[in-house]
Amino acid sequence: MERIKLVNDTISKQDIDSLIEWLKTYPQLTKGQRTLEFEELWSNWIGTKHSVFVNSGSSANLMMLYALKIAKKLRNNKVVVPALSWATDLAPVMQLGFQPVLVDANMENLSVDICELEEVFKTESPSVLLLVSVLGLPPNMTVIKELCQKYGVYLLEDVCESFGSKHGGKKLGTFGKMSSFSLYFGHHLSVIEGGMVCTDDDELYNVLKMIRSHGWDRDLDKETQNKLREEWNVDDFSALYTFYVPGFNLRSTDLQAFIGIEQLKKADDIVEKRFLNFCHYENLLKDKCNWWPNIPPSDFISNFCIPIIFSSKDKKEKAVDELTKNNIESRPLIAGSMGIQPFYVKEYGVAEKPFCSVIDQCGIYIPNHPGLNQQDIKRICEIILKYL
Repeated sequence: MERIKLVNDTISKQDIDSLIEWLKTYPQLTKGQRTLEFEELWSNWIGTKHSVFVNSGSSANLMMLYALKIAKKLRNNKVVVPALSWATDLAPVMQLGFQPVLVDANMENLSVDICELEEVFKTESPSVLLLVSVLGLPPNMTVIKELCQKYGVYLLEDVCESFGSKHGGKKLGTFGKMSSFSLYFGHHLSVIEGGMVCTDDDELYNVLKMIRSHGWDRDLDKETQNKLREEWNVDDFSALYTFYVPGFNLRSTDLQAFIGIEQLKKADDIVEKRFLNFCHYENLLKDKCNWWPNIPPSDFISNFCIPIIFSSKDKKEKAVDELTKNNIESRPLIAGSMGIQPFYVKEYGVAEKPFCSVIDQCGIYIPNHPGLNQQDIKRICEIILKYL
């Protein structure tokens, strides 16, 4: 029986052939002009002013938080993180010495519980919300952005699973102060390993570029370079090894940027195929599920994988077992609750969140990628339906 993978590689044979032909020209492979080209094309597709290409989506999350810290934008060290998220949404909060505040998921779109979020904003007065759009399901960005503005909270968007999804006709990744994307294998687009940070803020854009490359000024525009060099009395020669912020090396390469440029050419087709697959799943499952995402007609789902929440842990385990026996991959629903992950518990103790506990016990996700056909989806659903 042919294996149905959870995700598939978006880098095709044609992409590899194009890369080989380009490599035969013996181009620069470290970060250079191809990176700049890729960043500009990405900004145009997403709809932001600036993009910064980095080595992973996890690094992108780290850079967003660190940029706010370096730019001295924060009133305190509290950062709200959805309990239903990924390890590297929470980890950089801890790594950078911030205080994480976990918020439960909601039953509509698996994003943050709006009522709990506002209560946290009132009582904790956090500096930042690092919002995660789960598996391509658009959060209620209108309400969330209004709350962030009302309480003076910086909105950062993790869009790593939701490239191309829209709320009210506007792409995710364009609502917050900054947004992060992943270009890892199996995500909507892949450059092998890579990520992107997007922003409309000129100051943060320059900070991000310095953070990415050691803290030096080489990637900055001439006006900003000159301003820094005059402020610190640095001549052009010394500037080569002058560091203005405590940075990292989070760069990607022109080789990966070349792949990314080719990937963007098929972005619209990939996003549309994922949406159509989601619709096919919905037709087969929605009326028979005890839970299904509730997405407004004005929103668009560029779905990463299909979330399923069973009525019991036993049914989930039986479904996973049968899927595995039938050569169909599945996974825990993201990672369940961050509040019970060992690295969090060791530092802060257990943080139980009611709906996330249900997801931990009863949730999985199943395949969606452009390589699926309707027969594959039917085969998957026939198993799922037995346990709903």
